[in-house]
Amino acid sequence: MFESATFKGEARFGSATFEDVAVFGLATFESEAVFESATFKGDAEFGLAAFKGDADFESATFKGDAWFESATLIQPDQFGPLVCAGRLVLSGAMFDSPVTLSCAVRHLECRRTRWSSTAEIRLRYATVDFAHAVFEYPLTIAAEPDPFVLNDGQPLAENVFPSAYDPGVRVASLRGVDAAHLVLADLDLWECLFTGTVHLDQLRLEGACTFNTAPPAMHLRRWPPVRFTHRRVLAEEHHWRARQSGAVQGWVPGTGWAGPLQLAPIYRALRKAFEDGKHEPGAADFYYGEMEMRRHADDIPRSEKGLLTAYWALSGYGLRASRALAWLSVAMLLTIVLLMAFGLAQDTPKQTATGTVPAGGGKVTFEIDKDDPQNPTGNRFTGERFEKALNVTLNSVVFRASGQDLTTAGTYIEMTSRFTEPVLLGLAVLAIRNRVKR
Repeated sequence: MFESATFKGEARFGSATFEDVAVFGLATFESEAVFESATFKGDAEFGLAAFKGDADFESATFKGDAWFESATLIQPDQFGPLVCAGRLVLSGAMFDSPVTLSCAVRHLECRRTRWSSTAEIRLRYATVDFAHAVFEYPLTIAAEPDPFVLNDGQPLAENVFPSAYDPGVRVASLRGVDAAHLVLADLDLWECLFTGTVHLDQLRLEGACTFNTAPPAMHLRRWPPVRFTHRRVLAEEHHWRARQSGAVQGWVPGTGWAGPLQLAPIYRALRKAFEDGKHEPGAADFYYGEMEMRRHADDIPRSEKGLLTAYWALSGYGLRASRALAWLSVAMLLTIVLLMAFGLAQDTPKQTATGTVPAGGGKVTFEIDKDDPQNPTGNRFTGERFEKALNVTLNSVVFRASGQDLTTAGTYIEMTSRFTEPVLLGLAVLAIRNRVKR
């Protein structure tokens, strides 16, 4: 128990072993505090402690929780590398100088932590809660793929973690953060909560930052169930869809009740962040999410909602080429059937020429005419009529007139197909373009 103690000189606990709880709460370290290679077998409490000199925790091992809640670290340029098998709590702590935090830890809590200078947080095995953290300068959170290397060149021992543990880093929350100076690198953002994050469009994503994906199928209270295509989605959208379907599983208490009105701006900001990073396919996924939230929002007129629903159904907001091509195939097949049944004339009308020869000779004038196409009778579904209908339909797709003799109904069928089918083809081309452009 060193609670409220004041160390005016150097405090050296290097290689010490604390068998039970070690309490340094409210302690003041006027000079250097050295816990290099120390082992804490129980919880370690440094809450409200003040480190006015360097805080050396290199190679320290915490087998329980390490509490630095509301601690003040004035000039540590390096914090760690250290190992913590439980929670490393930095909530409310203050870092007054540039610092690099290197930690292999199961849970890192940085709620309302304040950085007054640049900082880099390099992690392994961790789940990070960064809600309402405050930083005025660039701050980087990155996953470290290999064990940390100590100053003597040896790797940091990570024996407290079973070999089956995933060394990847997951972000649980960025709620309330100003992301204007935030850089995320190689992080798992599957369960990350973004609601309340500001300047999200200026967020920088480096390396392989992964987002949650749409479920393969969502059985809503209607038939048939809606099937989702693969895309990046926010964890909040999963929670919202779980509430919509009445599912208990899928929503975690404490994650908020964000709906379409709150999620649409988040998708819009992330889309801009991906576009600024020249990641167009990723930006397309967030554009899809933005449009989905707009379509489900309650504050838009019914006419706009109907237009968005049609845009979604026909081409997935101009991002699903397969959907547009499927509708194009259906439209072409329907056009062929209608033309064979009603549109093609029974026979090709022949041209006739009539004229009058003057009695005393002279100029003869001929009038060339053609009979009106006759509605088909008898067997309408023949190979010859199919070939003609296919010719008319294919010309309609590329917005050309076929030159076939059509009945009155066939003329209107061709006019309709010449409007709808090029639109569907254009939506398919647009979707492919959005997926491959750089």
